[in-house]
Amino acid sequence: MLIGIDHNTCIGSGQCVLTAPDLFTQDDDGYSRLVPGGTEVATRRQAAEAALACPVRAIAVADEPPAN
Repeated sequence: MLIGIDHNTCIGSGQCVLTAPDLFTQDDDGYSRLVPGGTEVATRRQAAEAALACPVRAIAVADEPPAN
């Protein structure tokens, strides 16, 4: 799964961290960041729920492109 955070849109509400703490964290300024290795333990459902919880829709979740 691919997860993108639009750092220009993020307002630091922390809803993603509350929804998927294994996947998201906040930096020193309060903005969302991915937890290193988080995509290895989090499910796509958790990522999708966090994206929906974001009040400004700064998170995008997509399937990985197929291997060649």
